Amino acid sequence: MLLFAAIVFIILFLVCGSVYYFSYTNRINNIRTRLTNWAVTTGRLLNQGVFDQKLMLTIDASTTLAMKDKTVQAYDLDGHLKYKYNDDSVDTATIHKPILAKAKSGHDVYFTNGDLEYVVHLFSEGNTHVIMAAGAYDEEGKMKLRQLRYILLFSFAGGILIAIAAGYFFSKRLLAPLRKIADEVNEISVQNLESRIKTNASRDEWNYLSATLNQLLNRLQESLIIHRRFISNASHELLTPLTSISSQLEITLTRNRNSEEYRNLIASIYQDVRQLSRLTQTLLEFARASGDPSGLEIDLVRVDEILLAMPAEISKLNPAHIVLLDFAELPEEDEKLLVFGNEELLFTAIKNIVVNACKYSGNHQATVKLFVHDNLITVVVEDEGKGIAGEELQNIFQPFYRAGNQSATQGFGLGLALAQQIIKLHKGNITVSSVPDKGSSFAIVFPSAVTEFYNKTMK
Repeated sequence: MLLFAAIVFIILFLVCGSVYYFSYTNRINNIRTRLTNWAVTTGRLLNQGVFDQKLMLTIDASTTLAMKDKTVQAYDLDGHLKYKYNDDSVDTATIHKPILAKAKSGHDVYFTNGDLEYVVHLFSEGNTHVIMAAGAYDEEGKMKLRQLRYILLFSFAGGILIAIAAGYFFSKRLLAPLRKIADEVNEISVQNLESRIKTNASRDEWNYLSATLNQLLNRLQESLIIHRRFISNASHELLTPLTSISSQLEITLTRNRNSEEYRNLIASIYQDVRQLSRLTQTLLEFARASGDPSGLEIDLVRVDEILLAMPAEISKLNPAHIVLLDFAELPEEDEKLLVFGNEELLFTAIKNIVVNACKYSGNHQATVKLFVHDNLITVVVEDEGKGIAGEELQNIFQPFYRAGNQSATQGFGLGLALAQQIIKLHKGNITVSSVPDKGSSFAIVFPSAVTEFYNKTMK
């Protein structure tokens, strides 16, 4: 409201000030023109030798806009007064020599003396050169200017009051929806995060703000659900080996056992500890991949070199798993195989997908293809496993989610979720297509370093 009133104040001030200024200068120019014309007329009459006081009064009475308190003086070029005339109510003003000298050079001089305004003009006609000084009181012009000043002041003050009242009224109405939105947002908490701000069919900014906040709440609610599910599943997965270890130790402490029983117990606990260690390591990697990418060590990484190391790494984890590489469509330029990223994380992401392909494939074999098209690097991992049902495809990247036909296979359900997080960190995208009882195909797409460097250069 105050800002609106301040803007209106400035606008009215400029408009009223401009109107008054131009009216003031117009009055000055008008009186100067009239005084100059009167001086020229008087000078011409003097030059013709027919000027007298009675004729002067007659000429003055015949003018449409008569001037008050008139006075006129005539000087020769040496500054000697030759003639003067003034109304009864006016005393003759003395025209100083500097003013006469300036008028003698051909420049009209305008000045004021009390309420009177004067114009000193050089009149030249034939061989006659006379300096005429004409003065008068512009009663009508000043009265109109004074009336205009009162009108402008009244309009200015009235405009400011109206602006303040209108600003208060419209700002209150304009901000009412914002207050309503704020009240509705204040009522939303973690306990009732499903509540939403009411919207309508209008396309104004308030409805857009409400819709945007609702979308934000949807994302927050989804993130909170995922967070709660993650904590619940992580706690369960961590608790399972810990409970197993605790139970085995508790049972063992109930009585003395022989060395073979203790050896079997230690071996069982060792398996649980290894499982707990793998889960903890996976959770740490997942947290790292879900963090701020600015903290990662980013460098140029060749995707084909990562894939070339994959068969040996997978075989090391499980000798029964086989990885076949298909690099039939590689480009001639090696730089097109480069991406900006963290080599360790990229290796982990692709390894998790390949491990899953081998694990769930009937022949424990996965085929990895690599090709480049339009500066996009695509890695495809295919298997001949049980496949994934269509209704489960949208959930396979959720942490700890495992498809119904794969629940018997050992794992935590974090591999694909971790892979997706890492790929997103590297501005990539992962999609999956699957046919039940025939197999699945995962496609990972990265922008090549050539595209990344070009975009940064353009920015």
